[in-house]
Amino acid sequence: NNTCGLADHVGTFGTTVYHSYGPSGQNTNDFDEDELFYVDLKKKETVWRKSEFCNFAKFDPQGGLRNFAMMKNILDLLLRESNYTAATNEVPEVIVFSRTSIELGQPNTLICFINNIFPPVINITWLQNGQTVTTGVMETNFYPQRDNSFQKLSYLTFIPSTEDAYGCKVIPFSQNLQLLET
Repeated sequence: NNTCGLADHVGTFGTTVYHSYGPSGQNTNDFDEDELFYVDLKKKETVWRKSEFCNFAKFDPQGGLRNFAMMKNILDLLLRESNYTAATNEVPEVIVFSRTSIELGQPNTLICFINNIFPPVINITWLQNGQTVTTGVMETNFYPQRDNSFQKLSYLTFIPSTEDAYGCKVIPFSQNLQLLET
């Protein structure tokens, strides 16, 4: 990662490569610890956190893909040449809250905030009355933290009613653990 200071602001950019159940990683660019964009490694395109950010800057995803390929090769070499100990799987913290105050019958958004993720491999499922919900769901990518853990957000748009109960189920890398926050 590289960091450049501008007055009292910090821009961070770089490639993160990790090896958990399989090789994965991300290429991100942040400003004052807020993500501006990342390179989607599967789609091979730049994904702006907010669409208006692309009006102020451009980024060729090929640069991020080249950096990722180079860092992955270095990681593979280090794994072959070293006696390494696997990192400890952390237990994520899960918090669910609404975007605005709940008013029955008024559209709102539930936010599932997952903190302390490591490795950055989790499955998030929204539940309505115990049943899986897929409509109105959106997830962010993983946000790297200074302690090398990650954060992630999942959103569910819904219309509150007295008959419904909602929950966010998180299954981290260690599959023998499920976290449910309602």
